[in-house]
Amino acid sequence: MNLSKPHKFPLSPFLCFLLVFIANTPTTTSDSLVGDRNSNPEVLYTQHCNDVVPESPLAPKTSSLSSFINTSNILRLSTGFFSGGNRIFNRTATDTLRTLSFIPYDLQKTVSDGEYKVQAVLTLRNRVVLSIFNSTKHQRVRQIRFRGPRWSSWQALGQFSLIGYWSESSGKLCMVGSGSRYHDPGNVKLGVVLKFNYRINASIYGSLISGTLESMHDDKDNSNYFEPISILGLNKDPNYEYTLVEKANGSDCLSGNGGGDSLSLSKSFLSGGCALLGGRTGSYELEYGSDCGSVNCNPFGGSIGYLPNSMYYQGTLCKQRGKVQMLLGFPNSSYRGSEFPFDPNVTLIAEGEWDEKENQLCGVACRILNVTESWANAFVGDCSIRLTLRFPALFTLRNRSEVVGEIWSKKDVNDSGYFGKIGFRSYWARSIDAERLKYQYTEIDTVRKSCAKGKTVKIKGKTYPDGSSLDMKFDMSLTDSKGKVAEGFSSPLFVGDQLYPRWGYRRPFGMPVPRLAEPVKSQLNNSHNSMVNISYRMSFTTPPDFNSRDNTSSKVVYISAEGIYYRDTGILCMIGCWHLGSNNQVISNDSLDCALMINVQFPPLHAEHGEIVKGTIESTRAKSDPLYFERLQLSSNSITTTQAKASIWRMDLEITMVLISITLACIFVGLQLFYMKKHPHVHPFISIVMLIVLTLGHMIPLLLNFEALFVAKRNQTNVFLGSGGWLEVNEVIVRVVTMVAFLLQLRLLQLTWSARQGDERQKELWVSERKVLYLTLPMYVAGGLIAWFVHQWKNSYQRPLGPFLRPYGKVYQLHSLRHSFWEDIKAYAGLLLDGFLLPQILFNLFFNSGEKALASSFYIGTTIVRLLPHAYDLYRAHSSTWYLDLSYIYANHRMDFYSTAWDIIIPCGGLLFAVLLYLQQRFGGRCVLPKRFRETSAYEKVPVISNDDL
Repeated sequence: MNLSKPHKFPLSPFLCFLLVFIANTPTTTSDSLVGDRNSNPEVLYTQHCNDVVPESPLAPKTSSLSSFINTSNILRLSTGFFSGGNRIFNRTATDTLRTLSFIPYDLQKTVSDGEYKVQAVLTLRNRVVLSIFNSTKHQRVRQIRFRGPRWSSWQALGQFSLIGYWSESSGKLCMVGSGSRYHDPGNVKLGVVLKFNYRINASIYGSLISGTLESMHDDKDNSNYFEPISILGLNKDPNYEYTLVEKANGSDCLSGNGGGDSLSLSKSFLSGGCALLGGRTGSYELEYGSDCGSVNCNPFGGSIGYLPNSMYYQGTLCKQRGKVQMLLGFPNSSYRGSEFPFDPNVTLIAEGEWDEKENQLCGVACRILNVTESWANAFVGDCSIRLTLRFPALFTLRNRSEVVGEIWSKKDVNDSGYFGKIGFRSYWARSIDAERLKYQYTEIDTVRKSCAKGKTVKIKGKTYPDGSSLDMKFDMSLTDSKGKVAEGFSSPLFVGDQLYPRWGYRRPFGMPVPRLAEPVKSQLNNSHNSMVNISYRMSFTTPPDFNSRDNTSSKVVYISAEGIYYRDTGILCMIGCWHLGSNNQVISNDSLDCALMINVQFPPLHAEHGEIVKGTIESTRAKSDPLYFERLQLSSNSITTTQAKASIWRMDLEITMVLISITLACIFVGLQLFYMKKHPHVHPFISIVMLIVLTLGHMIPLLLNFEALFVAKRNQTNVFLGSGGWLEVNEVIVRVVTMVAFLLQLRLLQLTWSARQGDERQKELWVSERKVLYLTLPMYVAGGLIAWFVHQWKNSYQRPLGPFLRPYGKVYQLHSLRHSFWEDIKAYAGLLLDGFLLPQILFNLFFNSGEKALASSFYIGTTIVRLLPHAYDLYRAHSSTWYLDLSYIYANHRMDFYSTAWDIIIPCGGLLFAVLLYLQQRFGGRCVLPKRFRETSAYEKVPVISNDDL
């Protein structure tokens, strides 16, 4: 080794990444916390916080771990909300929910008594609603429908690293630090000052934490300046004492209210499980009494400008023996979210305790007072509000509430802040313990009289779903007389006397799963009888002015129903109750329109003619009645479990067929290479345009990651399978085999190109190749333009659809997908590959070549590989009565043109090209033309004369 010469060491990609990562990673030293390297955090703290909590030197580390954990839990803020910050976060004032978290990660005791040095991270978040795919309102024949799910997710707005001091005696915390906004391209550091006021009172009066987040900059023209952000949160002190409920001791709780029996909670909950109420969020409909005209019914008076129609509940803290702290929110009717809508002006802080004797939760609620533009001085007071909450043990057609309760004021009627008793209930809670839940049928005799005769006549050879099967629940579309469509979902609630086994109740953690005794099992088996009593729940979202019920905006409608299911005929006949809304929220049993007749016809399990779920919902009222509405047509294309299993079997088969097809393509290209090795003189006579088309056909799926011919997205298909392992393994295999085919095709192109360069007739060969290109390229472009025009024409008559496949239990549902232009182009590219022999035929025609340039095994085998999917698609279309596009792997409709017409035209065209090529290689390139065109343009072979002969 020559040490005198400098050596250049290559910089590995990993080392480059490491250097970039280190260069862009913010340091965690105290200098970086304030965003100014020339400023000291102690100096900044003295400037902004020393008057709040004086700075103090650190004491020797003698604090125990338990003391640190206890103090950290007191300061931790996981349930917090903020307002403001629109300028720095580019948010509008209409954002409904903004939350924050404050996590201390280092606490050190100082020499001052009860004072701690704190380092923490403050994160600000915004709640956004996400949708996997746009839901659809359009349906076509033989297409399967779905409901696209929507859920909310946190979107981080900014994060700040802070350092400061907390005084245990005063409860005040002041910190300085810096942070950045997420999605800020400049990554500009914002200097901030955080001030919290902890009330050292382990009761409901000390549970409210208020504070502000302020900018260090005083200049309002500074780009990093922002107005103070107000913060409110709940202190989850582990030593919290439920003083209000302990003081009341159930004396203020209503009892014997005539609401019927209530479910008792299991001992596992009362011993500290807290899974039923603690940490959960739910919404309840409010029911105002008929005396609202004479007394105040608004819990917050007329100052808020509206009468709430719903109440939101969020459990924030739970303790042994069923004691819980909660928030109660009363938003206006425009709020549609699933998260707690925190607004201190219309939010109550409450605590409650489960009454084992009455089987209900008794609670005391307090208001948040002194709420101004800044929340810094808000506090808890006016604890004159009482509430009860219970879980009914018996369902009926008119009473489907899983949770019911009341809230009222203990003040005198003439006192400020008094309001009348308000009921609340929830129809769609999914967290109750359904072990002892029962159902009482009240309209079965009416159903028997109302339903048409002949429903029990069994149709020979057809089998329909059992009453307790998964196929009894389905997505549905409701179409009114004006053609407007409402989307929704329908599911049994009780089958016979038993809760529908696959209804969406989620048993709370810690509650035992009851075992089915033999009598219960026998009752479930009764659902296999020809007739079974059944209750349903339906929900759907209506567009404006749907079914003439004066709906000026979209809203969710609930229908409860009960009736008889005839298993031998698949007919479901029920009487239903439409849950009506009310502008004045005076709700009672009169708010139920129970004059509904619902008829549903289920398709056979092995439908042969594309049957789908069909039915009607109609009013039995007189047309002059204000609640009368015209008949609604019900339909659903949800597939059955039998069809889902058949589709999974078909997918396994199609995976194998894809592997075989690509493997055969590799073999046929290999045979062509072997043929060219034995006959090297044929190399120049292969059309380069044809080889380019074939090479691109293998390269583009790899280059653009078309999932190696698995057009359905992996996550969508894996949802269908339940486990994506087998599909993903085969996807990798397909990619590898496709890569091999691409490399072989590239080798074939390289050999042909090289041979063409060294051939003495290369000029004539290239002239013919250019003619092929001049003819095929405009044809391909014109075909692409036609595909684009057809795409625009089709989409002008369709609304956007979204692809999604999800299992509801094990019922697989799917909407059809409106193809994008890119997908139509991929299908057109598949058509070009089907006609891959066209450039070779034209080349033979122009050059009048009779050379056997292509091995018969290559062009015939490749033609068969390209045409077999169309034959399979014909078989699949006639053997199956429903489509599941996202499960198509072989003969995928997004990789080629597939229909009954195309499946006949394309194979005939491909076979015709193969026959023409065979004739050309046997009788000459122009043998397919009339004789007069063959001779005029024929090339004449003459002997080569050397100079010696001359």
